[in-house]
Amino acid sequence: MHQSTRAELQQLFETQKRAWAAHSYPSLEERRDSLKRLRAACAFARRGVAEALAADFGSHDPSIGLLWELSGVLGRIRYTSEHLPRFMAPSPRDGDPFFPDGRCYVRYQPKGVVGNMAPWNFPVDISLGPLVDILAAGNRAIVKPSENAPHCAELVRQAIASAFDPSEVAVVTGGLDMAQAFAETPWDHLIYTGNAAVARHVMAAAAKHLTPVTLELGGKSPAIIAPDRVTEETCAEILSIKAVKSGQVCINTDYVLAPRDRVASVIEHMQTLWARMFPRFVSDPNSVGIINARHYERLAGYVAEAKARGVRVIELGDEAPSAAARKLPLTLVIDPPDDLALMREEIFGPILPIKSYDALDEAIAYVNEHARPLALYVFTDDAATAERVIGLTTSGGACVNAVAVHAAVPSLPFGGIGESGMGAHHGIEGFRTFSHARAVFERGASNGWELLRPPWGEPLAAIAAMAVDEPGT
Repeated sequence: MHQSTRAELQQLFETQKRAWAAHSYPSLEERRDSLKRLRAACAFARRGVAEALAADFGSHDPSIGLLWELSGVLGRIRYTSEHLPRFMAPSPRDGDPFFPDGRCYVRYQPKGVVGNMAPWNFPVDISLGPLVDILAAGNRAIVKPSENAPHCAELVRQAIASAFDPSEVAVVTGGLDMAQAFAETPWDHLIYTGNAAVARHVMAAAAKHLTPVTLELGGKSPAIIAPDRVTEETCAEILSIKAVKSGQVCINTDYVLAPRDRVASVIEHMQTLWARMFPRFVSDPNSVGIINARHYERLAGYVAEAKARGVRVIELGDEAPSAAARKLPLTLVIDPPDDLALMREEIFGPILPIKSYDALDEAIAYVNEHARPLALYVFTDDAATAERVIGLTTSGGACVNAVAVHAAVPSLPFGGIGESGMGAHHGIEGFRTFSHARAVFERGASNGWELLRPPWGEPLAAIAAMAVDEPGT
């Protein structure tokens, strides 16, 4: 497989900077053409995505691969292409009394050359997906897929090369050395998707050039189940998304908060549902494996620590873990203490802690006592309860009676806050993330500021007094 060098990255970056300087404001038609070619890159990737995912994860359901790696990108291409005239239109702003016939507006201009550092869990989707907003905003881009999914990285490289000239969009591949070089490149904007620990290094590298960054991180996203929604439907929603990628999804439910007197019902629902969903999971050739041995051992260590501490652990499906296949059964951990590793760190795997609460305010307080999550899910049929949870908590995104759906809606922004990230992409917010909001003033015939020209004297004193004297003071 191709491995890029620092020199290759530098050459591609300089080529794109020169190309952007020569043509820094692509037209609507040119941007739509770029999105059309991105769609063609997705069509190229479709032919090999199932095989690449299976090679990188050990096994991977092909339908999940198509849906979660490509359909979201295609949906955002359609939405953004349709609404791009509105996104690009100047945004009128109120004028100034000194210039009554002046025109004020914000013009959204491309930032230039953007770097995209993609993760291994969605190696195709997040390599290609941010390009929707980047290209719609009129930029050029270089993508660095994760070295932990090398087959998908090679597929992305070939897909982009099939549709774009390197002066428009390019891909570099490689390991830690390339990742460091990528973060240190003086981009006009850099987007990194991954974990908070690495994000700190990325931000430090970007700070050397004052490069603006968008960080899409993870965190411990909770699902709060209200007493009125301890149902099979609620548990099915949580389990269905937990099964995707074997829990290796940044907006998956990291832990559940359930009413103490209904925890037994939640467990029973999940046991029944899992048996129905997966008569076998570990031995299913299409269930998704853990990305590599290091992450498998990390997850197995979480379970082992919980068992050693005497915490109740329920492995659904009565299957044993398989280190050879890098697969774990979906494992419930009931009321784990907060000092366990699985409660201190993002799980990112098929383990689901269930914490009990006595009153809803206790659950809300628990969420607020911890780092702000990338997503929050509340299950209730009572609108006031849903509003209370949403209104009193902070998260990157949220759903009521659903998990992860907000990330699939093209019009909604996707991003985190605090430990779960900064900035957003998708929708008009994504377009604006990769655009510079340039303030523009066009003067009309009048010029109130003539009164401010030297020599200064009594007229300026009168104007200054009028400007700062508030009515009624």
